[in-house]
Amino acid sequence: MAIARVVALIGDLLFGSQVQGALTAGGFEVELVGSAKLARERLPGAAVLVIDLTSPDLDGPALVQELAGTDALRGVRTLGFYAHVDPDARRRALEAGFDQVVPRSRMAREGVELVRRLLAPSDW
Repeated sequence: MAIARVVALIGDLLFGSQVQGALTAGGFEVELVGSAKLARERLPGAAVLVIDLTSPDLDGPALVQELAGTDALRGVRTLGFYAHVDPDARRRALEAGFDQVVPRSRMAREGVELVRRLLAPSDW
């Protein structure tokens, strides 16, 4: 079975490294990127796009809408995480078409399982 590739657009380098480490240990190939431009460039061939909705420098919902409009997300599942004190970020992400949106704390605890569930054939 091929290793699923994950592109993780995360503004917080420390948290991004934690997510990358956990997903790598969980059997995924992970590329951590810090800008929407790099996420666009690295997306081809990825199975999952993880986006940090907590970063003031990243507009994850706008990026997902843009990518969906160009068909770049065909076959790519999207997972966003937000600060639990910012329900508006969750709402915007869901409206933009994210497959799943979870609090940052859940991403930290269950990131590997969340990505696995997104890739499970029964979810398609």
